Amino acid sequence: MVEHVRIRILPDGRVSRADAAAFLGRSAKTMADWFSKGVGPRTCKVGGRVFYYMKDLEAYRDTGAREAA
Repeated sequence: MVEHVRIRILPDGRVSRADAAAFLGRSAKTMADWFSKGVGPRTCKVGGRVFYYMKDLEAYRDTGAREAA
């Protein structure tokens, strides 16, 4: 059975930490912990908020790579 998760993707391909967590099946707290340790998918900061690009989340999910090739 495949579970579908609804996430909001901004026009430039960014998603919030909460949406990234939902996509990867993790908690937002786990994502924050990964960010502080410098592990997990690549992030970008905009206005003090942390975002993730969908292509990087997909690469991380599929191969464990920090960013899409």
